[in-house]
Amino acid sequence: MRTIYVIGIGAGDPDHLTLQAIAAMNRVDVFFTIDKGPTKDDLSALRGELLARHVHREHRVVEAPDPRRDRAAAAYEAAVVDWQERREAIYERMIAEELGEDGGGAFLVWGDPALYDGTLRILERIAARGAVGFDVVSIPGISSVQALAAQHRVILNRIGRPFTVTTGRRLAEDGFPDGVDDVVVMLDSVDAFAGLPDEGIDIYWGAYVGTADEVLVHGDLQQVKDEIVAIRADCRARKGWIMDTYLLRRREA
Repeated sequence: MRTIYVIGIGAGDPDHLTLQAIAAMNRVDVFFTIDKGPTKDDLSALRGELLARHVHREHRVVEAPDPRRDRAAAAYEAAVVDWQERREAIYERMIAEELGEDGGGAFLVWGDPALYDGTLRILERIAARGAVGFDVVSIPGISSVQALAAQHRVILNRIGRPFTVTTGRRLAEDGFPDGVDDVVVMLDSVDAFAGLPDEGIDIYWGAYVGTADEVLVHGDLQQVKDEIVAIRADCRARKGWIMDTYLLRRREA
């Protein structure tokens, strides 16, 4: 039976790779990767660096182009499902054609496979169809949320209280969630924080956390939001993409 490893490789710092991840990578025959184009070449280079540094057995890398995703679609969830279904067909073909019946394959995913990554969901659907058989092993990684908290030297939760993890799209649509004082926001493509009217909120923001391009900003939301918007625009113009996360924290009365 084939084994497919879904390995979290951290938020961008090569030192984020765990010992468990390294051990799993050295059980792999074929690493499957998706080519996201020239703007993400530095991400591909980091994956290559991790393989060169840590994998000491013979292996192959099989690459396929990423299917186009309609990021401007009004029906966001439907667009994501369509994109994942096309990725699903690519993954199934690669596993069936490139991996032997008893081989080990792997997908290296940014952060942690359980947090805003669709690889496990895609593999579950492929396995359910039964056309190609495999077992799945998920290896946790350091997420951008953990890396952000570490860089700002903050604890995400306050004593005995919850925190919420949401997306920029949901924050823009719903505002600051009711009933919580600490909100982690991921996948913000619309500068949702800048539209919040709330006073008494601090923001802990970070982009490319753990890499040489890391940028951090912390302060009162209303005072620093324009600075963050400008930095985000500059980062996108310079690199062609941005990977950022932030914590919104309501101050104690």
